[in-house]
Amino acid sequence: MCAVQAGYLGKKVIVLEKNEKPGAKILISGGGRCNFTNQFTSAEQFISANPHFVKSAFTQWTVDDTISFFETYGIQGKEKTLGQLFPDDKNAKDVVQVFTSVCEDFGQEIRCSADVKDIEILPAGFKVTYEKNGKTVVLASEKLVIATGGLPIPKMGATDFALRFARKQGLKIIETAPALVPLTITGKDEEWFARLSGNSVFCEASNNEIAFEENILFTHWGLSGPAILQISSFWRRGETINLNLLPQQNIVALLDEERKTNGKTLLSTMLNRIYTRKFTDALDKFLPLNKPVAALTKGEIDLIEQTIHHFKVKPAGDKGYDKAEVMRGGIDTNEISSKTLECKKIPNLFFGGECLDVTGWLGGYNFQWAWASGFVIAQNL
Repeated sequence: MCAVQAGYLGKKVIVLEKNEKPGAKILISGGGRCNFTNQFTSAEQFISANPHFVKSAFTQWTVDDTISFFETYGIQGKEKTLGQLFPDDKNAKDVVQVFTSVCEDFGQEIRCSADVKDIEILPAGFKVTYEKNGKTVVLASEKLVIATGGLPIPKMGATDFALRFARKQGLKIIETAPALVPLTITGKDEEWFARLSGNSVFCEASNNEIAFEENILFTHWGLSGPAILQISSFWRRGETINLNLLPQQNIVALLDEERKTNGKTLLSTMLNRIYTRKFTDALDKFLPLNKPVAALTKGEIDLIEQTIHHFKVKPAGDKGYDKAEVMRGGIDTNEISSKTLECKKIPNLFFGGECLDVTGWLGGYNFQWAWASGFVIAQNL
C-alpha cells in the first residue's frame, strides 16, 4: 500500500520482499478470502500502550478510503459478520494482484527473495545490504520504510527484523507476545476439553477487562474460535477466563418455563435443544443431567446457572507464534510521530504495520491499520 500510494504521488519506491512472492499473509487471511477491512474500525479496537496513537492515521485514511480503493480495482466488499468486509466474488489472490499490478503500472519495483542483512544509517540517508540468489546487493536511499511485520507464523517468513533493528538504534520496545491465538488446557481438565474436540458453542468470553460474543471451538489441546482468539489478546498467563455458554438467554428462566410446561423433561433433553448432544453429555461431569427439571433442588439450579453462565477456564498457555494471527507489543509508539509515522530520533526512517505497538482485534482491523499506515508513510516520503 505504501508503494502504491507513493506511486500516485510520483515517488519512486523499491520494495525488498524476503519471500519468493509478495503478500504471503494476505493470501492466508480469512481462509484465503481476505477480510480486508472492518466497517466499525476506530481506535477502540486496538491494543497499544498509547491507545490514541492510531487516531491520526485513521483520520487520514478511513475505512471508506479502503472500500473506494478496492472498488476502483474491481473488488467489492461484502459484509460477513460484525462489520467484516470480504471481497464479494473474489479472494485474497485478487487483493494481492491489485497491489502488484498497480506497482507495476507506476514502475514501483518489488524485488522478491531479497533478504536484508544490514542497514547502515548515513549522514544523508541509508545504506541497505541484502542477499538475493546468493549475491550481495547494496542500495542507498534518502528515505527508508520498515514494514516487516511481527513474529507470527515464522514459516511464512515472519521475523523480528524490525524489532532487532529498532533495539540496535536504542528505540524502546513494548514487550511482545502472541495475540489472536488459540489457548491451551493442560492438567486435570485436559481430557475433558479434548473429548469435545470439534464442538463449537456460541458464547461470551470475558475477563475483568473486556467481553466478546462469538463462537468458541473446542480442540484436542484446548480452545480456539473467534471469541477465544479475541480474548487471548487481553489474557495474561495465570489468569482465568469466564465463558457464558448461553449469553443471550437465562438458563434459570428457561428451567422455570420448562417446569411449568413439562416438569418431567430431563435436564439433558432440555440442554440438547441448546447444545450438541456431545456437549450436553460432557456436562455430565458437572450437572445432574438425568434428573427431571421439576425435581431439581435450589442448590442444583444454582450449580446449573454457575456452570452455564460462569464457566471458568484457566488456560495453561497459548499456541505461540506459529498459530498466532498477530503480535501484541512492538516498537513503542512514543518513538514515532503519529501524524507521519516517522521515527522521532532518526529522520527519514519510517515504521508501519504490525512491527509497531498497535494490535487490532480479529476481523479486518489489522488490515485497516496496514493500509492506513502505508498511506500515511507514502504522503511523507
